[in-house]
Amino acid sequence: MATISIILRTDKPKKDGTFPLNFLIIKDRKKTKISTKIAIEQKYWDEKKSRIKPGTTNSTRHNSYLQNKLAELQNKILEAETFTKSLTTKQLKKATYGVTPVDFLKFAEMVNEKFKQNGQISSYIKNTSILSKIKRYIGEEVKLDFQDIDVNFLNKYEIHLKNNEGNSVNTIHKDFRYIRKLFNDAYREELIEHGQIPFNKYKLKLEKTTRQFLSEDELDKIEKLHLQAESKISLHRDMFVFSSYAGGLRISDILLLRWSAFDGSHLNIKIHKTGSQISIKLPNKALGILKKYQQLETKKNHFIFPMISNDLDMKNPEEVLKSVSSASAYINKNLKTIKEKLNIDKPISFHVSRHTWATRALKKGISIDKVSKLMGHAQIRETQIYAKIVSEELDKAMDVFNE
Repeated sequence: MATISIILRTDKPKKDGTFPLNFLIIKDRKKTKISTKIAIEQKYWDEKKSRIKPGTTNSTRHNSYLQNKLAELQNKILEAETFTKSLTTKQLKKATYGVTPVDFLKFAEMVNEKFKQNGQISSYIKNTSILSKIKRYIGEEVKLDFQDIDVNFLNKYEIHLKNNEGNSVNTIHKDFRYIRKLFNDAYREELIEHGQIPFNKYKLKLEKTTRQFLSEDELDKIEKLHLQAESKISLHRDMFVFSSYAGGLRISDILLLRWSAFDGSHLNIKIHKTGSQISIKLPNKALGILKKYQQLETKKNHFIFPMISNDLDMKNPEEVLKSVSSASAYINKNLKTIKEKLNIDKPISFHVSRHTWATRALKKGISIDKVSKLMGHAQIRETQIYAKIVSEELDKAMDVFNE
């Protein structure tokens, strides 16, 4: 049988020196608290009588409210337990007080702000884009609570993303994975109940894609392609090749790479997407490229590859996004030109350098856990796709014995 009482939260002092009063539900040694929205000084609380002592403002009215509300809650708990004996304290709180709506977008923006504060600019930008699409869908001024997002909402929103935003199945999958993360975060913070998570019933959809990577011969052709010295296309080629040798660094990390991260043999950097810190020993090809761009007047705070202004305000994510996006588009355009010059029969973007490094590393015998670490993957299963690609390549090689 659950019990309910009124307590003064002396462990939660307010700035004005008062303490909040809470209703306390105890069942099976587990506790749940409900705010009364009343706070008083400690000297005015009579713990034995569970009453506010005379002398404080509205003491009579507050005492009347507290006793009436206490009796009401006791009756609701009794009624709830009459039908279900196994209710937890949280379930009793829900049965007696209902569920307080939690603003989804405010919570989402608070969570996303942490990515910005941690310097995870790439993730912050992507999350901001996901939230912007939701705002466009519901309307900028419309309030969206967690309880508004149910399976029906997700089904309709999926159709909207496909038909109106032109998103692919896999892009929608990434958006919904972030929304699911926000629900899980809110549940862990006890802001919502487990039953409010729509992804318990909604199945995320994902289409299988093929990851493009270059063979040793194709990469060698790109390295040896004659291009005008000090041209932008030559710079973009060097950045692509550098990534193909330097752990498959993402384009955002390459663009924002400063000389201060290079100690002569290693790159010591914080990955912008995940926030993880890694140290990469550079092979000779990568060191040769850095030597090409290291000038006598080079300063430690300058970017290694001269694509973005050295005065870029890293605390301004919008400015970072604009600079990285503009540079990325320019680089990918020139990589397409290089592909056409060499008649390489596969699509090439900067991200192909990442796939190229991973598959080459595994083929050369680097263990999957080390590849995962150098790529800054949060979980090794993200790296296993490359191991599968290498395995399929080996299977095809063995088919020669059937000829």
